[in-house]
Amino acid sequence: MQIARITAKGQTTIPVSIRKAADINAGDTLAFEIKGDYLIVRKIKSPADSYLKGVEETLNEWSSPEDEEAWSGL
Repeated sequence: MQIARITAKGQTTIPVSIRKAADINAGDTLAFEIKGDYLIVRKIKSPADSYLKGVEETLNEWSSPEDEEAWSGL
């Protein structure tokens, strides 16, 4: 088991041995999921990247500064 701390900004470093085993590299996209007491982190493969980028572009209607302010306290 590898252990890492979370910074005040919510950032962490994935240990080198885990990055190598999961073939995670700079620029890769990760998906996070909660199942019970577990946090599951998955690498999203390249074909899904274009799909996610396409979906992300359709959601920009909720990314205004007013929306950020309204949702920031939740």
